[in-house]
Amino acid sequence: MKIAELSRFRSQKQVSETLAALAAGTIDIVIGTHRVLQQDVEFKNLGLVIIDEEHRFGVRQKERFKALRAEVDVLTLTATPIPRTLGMALEGLREFSVIATAPQRRLAIKTFVARHSKGLIREAVLRELKRGGQVYFLHNDIDTIVQIEEDLTRLVPEARIRIAHGQMRERELEMAMRDFYQQRFNILLCTTIIETGIDVPTANTIVINRADKFGLAQLHQLRGRVGRSHHQAYAYLLLPDEGNITSQAKKRLEAIQQMDELGAGFFLAMHDLEIRGAGEMLGESQSGEMQEVGFNLYCTMLEAAVRSLKEGREPDLSAPLGITTEINLHAPALLPDAYCNDIHERLVLYKRLANCDNAGELDAMHEELIDRFGTLPPHAKTLLESHRLRVLGKPLGIARIDASEAGVQLQFIPNPPLDAARVMQLIQRNKHYRLAGQDRLRVSADLHEVGERVTRVKQIFSELAG
Repeated sequence: MKIAELSRFRSQKQVSETLAALAAGTIDIVIGTHRVLQQDVEFKNLGLVIIDEEHRFGVRQKERFKALRAEVDVLTLTATPIPRTLGMALEGLREFSVIATAPQRRLAIKTFVARHSKGLIREAVLRELKRGGQVYFLHNDIDTIVQIEEDLTRLVPEARIRIAHGQMRERELEMAMRDFYQQRFNILLCTTIIETGIDVPTANTIVINRADKFGLAQLHQLRGRVGRSHHQAYAYLLLPDEGNITSQAKKRLEAIQQMDELGAGFFLAMHDLEIRGAGEMLGESQSGEMQEVGFNLYCTMLEAAVRSLKEGREPDLSAPLGITTEINLHAPALLPDAYCNDIHERLVLYKRLANCDNAGELDAMHEELIDRFGTLPPHAKTLLESHRLRVLGKPLGIARIDASEAGVQLQFIPNPPLDAARVMQLIQRNKHYRLAGQDRLRVSADLHEVGERVTRVKQIFSELAG
């Protein structure tokens, strides 16, 4: 098996040879940076793309791989999935798995959020140096990084400091990282170039200047540069000493400080999804909120569309939520105040009942209500029976059920999934059945009690289904 590398650390001759071998198909695996996305890179038979640290890539860059061939398998590896990817996984568009087991002897990183303070910086750095460790000091502004170096030299004269950032020459940057790994100096003043792929076991303290400027996933990745051995690691997230930070930055910092246990990346990604929104499934926005319909309703609509496609049907864009059966039993159907006196809890129960899609889920809700609040009163029984009729009527294409003392009237959706011949036979054989329009079926009966109406509707459903 032949493996090659594509990055700016390779010479032009090596890059040219690798590109020619890729086009000819003589290289089995190529490991590269964003360089593999450029237009001069051609694959003879690309079958698998593994994307490590997905948040470093945009949507267009990831779609570029898929455009190379009609069928390309994509495996994404990341400690903190971006909102768009996590949203797609939770909604069934992508498969995902979580590895939450930390390496042996690994300790959780202690995280502190504080205002910028010279005393705090000196204390944090000296604590690490006195135990023979090394420190990352992250300042993500190349224009002022030299000034920060001078300030650190005056603040901690005991330290040996070097700078590393992305605008340095390849060899100079490589030498700086080599020297840091070999402990020739003990403070690396750097930008976010260390965000991924850096593994220095002796560096166990990181100080991040202006932490409010970073995203949640980015903060988690930067924090993960320390604590890569069995030593206790520390992360200091510094805020400006004057002025307020944005509300979203405050939420991010609260989340990163609270979730400092091992394996917290997935839960941080969930917080990121809540803060930033899930983005566009079919567009290029990797975050954003569905303000027109709300996130819950959007997910419900998307789930219905995905289910239709998996069943081999074209999603109905005119009715994205599918069939919604309206039921009128001419009787109160609700959870009375005396039965459940918390209005918020009642609203939650109404929502959960509306989300039940089969009889088993309704039976479970019935048992839960009895267990929590006692025997159902008549109005609550009517509510539960209404949802049972909704579940039974949906496969028959019934849009509306009106059951009164005089009988039952059913209204169907356009082109309902019913045998028209069976319906006509029912009308011909039973004098109580008659059509009340192109999409309505009327069944006459004396139904004075709610229980009689529910039973009669179920009998009609059984006759229609055959």
